[in-house]
Amino acid sequence: MILLGCLLAFSAAVAPRIVLVLAWIFSARWPVVWQGDFLMPLLGIIFLPYTTIMYLLTWSLTGGIEGWDWMWIIIGLFLDIMKWGQMLANRKEAAKHTQRYYPSGAPGYGGSSATDAAIAGGQVPPSTSPTAADSDSAPTATSIDK
Repeated sequence: MILLGCLLAFSAAVAPRIVLVLAWIFSARWPVVWQGDFLMPLLGIIFLPYTTIMYLLTWSLTGGIEGWDWMWIIIGLFLDIMKWGQMLANRKEAAKHTQRYYPSGAPGYGGSSATDAAIAGGQVPPSTSPTAADSDSAPTATSIDK
């Protein structure tokens, strides 16, 4: 039985939205906790999945959420805020990498003419271009054997 608890905790940590959708479909606890409400759990799945999981697990029939149960919901909220903050940091880091490789903007990939124009304009390094005219940058059989 402890293995199933660990499996539930691992799956909730890795894919909380999938766990919540499966709980919505298969759990008998879901309609009792949300009392027929549709919008709040849907918004929880989309924006605050860890908080929604904590709410679903700590809610009791006797009084809802009370006492130290709020600590678990605050932990879930903290996890959600950390996740959103990390997503924003990753986007900023990706933008920095894009600016480093393409200082004048990323080239269009609508067709070969757009790629050729980007290569000619110096936006794409010749070693990564599919039509590199510089034969010294591409390894050949004779250069590998030496």
